[in-house]
Amino acid sequence: MISVATYNIHKGIGLDRRRRPDRVIDVLCELNADIIALQEADRRFGSRASALPAHLVAEHSPYQPVPLDVRPGSMGWHGNALLVRKSATILHHAPLVLPALEPRGAVLADIRLEDGREVRVVGMHLDLSGLWRRRQVHAILAHLEAQSRRLPTIMMGDCNEWRRLGGCLHDFAQHHVIVPTGPSFHSRQPVARLDRIIVSPDFGIEGTGVHHSMKARTASDHLPVWAKLRLAV
Repeated sequence: MISVATYNIHKGIGLDRRRRPDRVIDVLCELNADIIALQEADRRFGSRASALPAHLVAEHSPYQPVPLDVRPGSMGWHGNALLVRKSATILHHAPLVLPALEPRGAVLADIRLEDGREVRVVGMHLDLSGLWRRRQVHAILAHLEAQSRRLPTIMMGDCNEWRRLGGCLHDFAQHHVIVPTGPSFHSRQPVARLDRIIVSPDFGIEGTGVHHSMKARTASDHLPVWAKLRLAV
């Protein structure tokens, strides 16, 4: 079984308007997933440093960030970051440039889990515009198609798609499976399924959900969503 989650951490700023990275770390530990995709993981202005200090991640969580090496002090690429367990091996990683009116990107990593299984993961935060979202999905799928190795693939992130299966999700669903997670935005009263997990047909879906803990309801304006996946032999 592989457990995954995606979480828009809103730059570590909670509903009380306080920047509390320790609170986000607590939620990550509650999730206890093998792989987590983060959005809005870097601050927006200045040096765009990570919203989660590296020492907090290292000392107070079971995770290591995928090293994208894009900007000193930053965890991600245009706010997208990937966390994997410290027992996992990062085989390959790359930032993906996406077409957009404003700066947007995605991140890709090939991961060998502790049991030796290898998976490909994409973290993403898509545009507010439906037209640009669809262009970004096509770019992500083209990046995957261009990879020299084929691996079971998990795509996760804030898709900004309010329709349940329309728009960019329709494009993903041509050759992938949309995991049926629940509404995650707004964390105070979630009604929108903006945060999504999408997998290649290599996976069976054993369970899904939205993480509704007390800390998750205040740590960000999004709730994390998760899935437990079974990789076919």
